[in-house]
Order: sequence, then structure tokens, then C-alpha cells
Amino acid sequence: MSISSAWTPPNSALYTDHYELTMLQASLHSGTAHRRSVFEAFARRLPEGRRYGVVGGTGRLLEALETFSFDDAQLAHLSNTGVVNDETLKWLSDYRFSGSIQGYAEGEAYFPNSPILTVESTFAEACILETLVLSILNHDSAIASAASRMTGVAGDRPCFEMGSRRTHEESAVAAARAAIIAGFAGSSNLEAGRRYGIRTIGTAAHSFTLLHDSEREAFAAQLASLGNETSLLVDTYDVEQGVRTAVELAGSALGAVRLDSGDLVAQAQWVRGLLDDLGNHNTRIMVTSDLDEFAIAALGSAPVDSYGVGTSLVTGSGHPTAGMVYKLVARENDDGTFVSVAKASKGKVSVGGRKDAMRRRNSTGRATAEVISIDTDHMNDGDDRQLLHEFVIRGELLPGWTGPAGVNRATERHRDSTAELPDSIHRLQRGEPVIPTEYEFAQHHKEEHQ
Repeated sequence: MSISSAWTPPNSALYTDHYELTMLQASLHSGTAHRRSVFEAFARRLPEGRRYGVVGGTGRLLEALETFSFDDAQLAHLSNTGVVNDETLKWLSDYRFSGSIQGYAEGEAYFPNSPILTVESTFAEACILETLVLSILNHDSAIASAASRMTGVAGDRPCFEMGSRRTHEESAVAAARAAIIAGFAGSSNLEAGRRYGIRTIGTAAHSFTLLHDSEREAFAAQLASLGNETSLLVDTYDVEQGVRTAVELAGSALGAVRLDSGDLVAQAQWVRGLLDDLGNHNTRIMVTSDLDEFAIAALGSAPVDSYGVGTSLVTGSGHPTAGMVYKLVARENDDGTFVSVAKASKGKVSVGGRKDAMRRRNSTGRATAEVISIDTDHMNDGDDRQLLHEFVIRGELLPGWTGPAGVNRATERHRDSTAELPDSIHRLQRGEPVIPTEYEFAQHHKEEHQ
């Protein structure tokens, strides 16, 4: 496998829970480690109050898989701490994923039990990927889903990601990437810009104004250095005086003013009126200050031009994980045939079997259902859209899913996917998923579920 990117991910082999390696060791001992197996990542339900989810992190997962091999230092740690025995260490020393992976394209909408990612290989190869798969997909899908709600209610007004200081440094990069996929126009995170070709933005904080002897001196310095198109933060002291000073220094060419405190709806209306009175009809207003999708919706009637979103976005706006699980759904018998398997414990039932997924659409192209076929061919009525794509075939990564190209591709998929869903996706009220999940079973599955 190889990825075309100037950035090389760190070795990801020990981004793994202890029990994955003990299962590996035990399956090597029992002789079942090499059985062909099918694992599936899915969410049994959407987070409370959500009506759809957005797949995020697939490209990052594929990048991480590229470096998922055990080096000498990692093997020495496993040996010295007694995590696994010598037989297992030998097997790990030669590990490279040689199976196949398919799933929903990054940026795609998903629903309860959507087969978001399917990993097919030996049990041993697929088992030890569980934590890597879930840690990336759960985090990035949570951020992408929150970001999609924000861009959905923002409409044509751009949203900018500014949450790096509110999360782990690597999570900040991942969050910026996920936000862009879900329609954000830029990010403050420079590392995300470097890795994924994301547009980065930023001007100045209150400390810059406080550094200078007066607000006027601070604004003059920023304008001289960055040009009149810059955005001036006008609420360090008195907002009215800040706006008047900004216009006096930059004239009608002033790019934008930023509001970061107070009653943003009332303040934006008042500042818009003042700017217009001063002749700055083209000066934009950007608002920040702990925004989430509900605050953005409330600002819909205000004369605001863009939003800067931080804490709420990078923490999933109340749902920091997508709740995905990674389960074995089919495995090979000793005679070479495959058998469906599924967890049946109360409250955590899953559906076994290899799956295909289609988005059923009506004659106008509007989605009406998520159709999951299990161990059977789906009867496409001509309007249905295939949801599963091949990412890795026999250990070889297919091009176009990683790096900047992958982000661009995912951004387009999110735009097109949400456009075909019912308009109710933009409602922030609690409700059921905007389309139902339906199943098509092979005959033997029908008998099992009767």
C-alpha cells in the first residue's frame, strides 16, 4: 500500500487495545487465527436528537493503515511487558494488512446500522485493527456530523473552524479536516492546512490589541501589515468606538469586523447599521464566541456574513463520539464456506452476514430509504444509488481516498449526499432519522428473523 501525500503518518501499530493482541494469541493457539473473516463498523443508533450522521475519518484511517506494522521497539515493549508470547511476536513482526476494505465514501450520510466500513481478511489481520478503526471513525464522524448541522443551518454564510485550543493537538488536526469535509470554508489550524491542503484563516486576538498603547495603534499596525482586507476585532473595549476607529483607518476598503462577545444578534444589527451609516456597505461582519448549530440558527435573521466556531465543533456539539462498533459478522468454516455470525445479547443485537447498501431514491432523486441487503443481491429499481466503495483490495490501497485529494472528494460527497436527503435534515428539533433503514434478507436469513 502507498499514499500520495507529503505527510507521513506516525507508526500506528500500538494504537491498539491490549485485548486485541490476547485474542490474536489465543486464536493462533487454537488454529482459528487464519479463518477468513468479515468485520463491520456500524452505529446501532444515531446520537440522541440527531436525524442523520456523516461519515468522517475514512481517509485518515487508510493513511494510518499504511504505517500499521510493528517495529523492533514496539515488539521489544510487547515482549518485555509480557503482553504476548514468542509465537505471537513472530507473527506480529511480519504483519502487513493483506485483506480488502470497502465502505461508505467519506462525507456520505449514514443511518442506524449502515455498514459504514467492512474489513475482510483473516481473523488475525482484521481483529487487531479494531481500536484504530473505531478511534478514528468515532471521532471524525462525530465532528463531521456536528459540522454538517452547522453548515446546514448557516446556509450560504461560510463557517470557519477555530477550535484547536479546545482539544488534543492531533484531534485538532482531525477536527479541522472533518469540518472541511462537512462544508466549513476554512480552519485556523496550520497543520491541517499543511497535511490536507485546507484553506487556513486568522488575523488577531484581543491580546494583540492589548499589547499596543491604544486600539488605534493596534488596528493601524494590523492594517499596515496585513492590508485593508483584514478582519479587525472591535470588541476589546467599546464596540462603537472600535468600529469608528477601524473605518477611520481603513476607509470603505475595510474587509471585516469581528464580534466575539455580548448579545450577538442585537450587536450585529447595531454594527451593521453603524457601518452602513459610515459608508462601509461592503465591510463584512464575522461573529465568534461559543457558537453551535443552535446559536447559528438564532443568528439567521441577523446581518452576519460568517461564523467562527470552536469548542462546540471540536467536541461534537454534545456528542463527542458517533457510537460506532466493530463486529465480526461472518467467518469461514473449516470446509471453506462462510457462515453469518452476530452478537445477540440484550440491547446490543447486531445483524450478521455480508452486506450491501443502497440509497433508495424516488423519481426526483430524493432519498426515501437506506436499503441493506444481507447475503443476497439487491434488486435495484433504477433510482437506487450504490453506497459501498472499494478502498483496499488484497492489501493495495486504491487511489483518490487519502491526502488532499481525499478531502476534496469527501467534501463533494457530503454536498451531494445531503442535497438528496429530505429537507428535514436541517431541523434541529429531536426526531427520528430522516429516512428509515430497510433490510433485504436471503432466504435463510428470512427464516431466522421470522
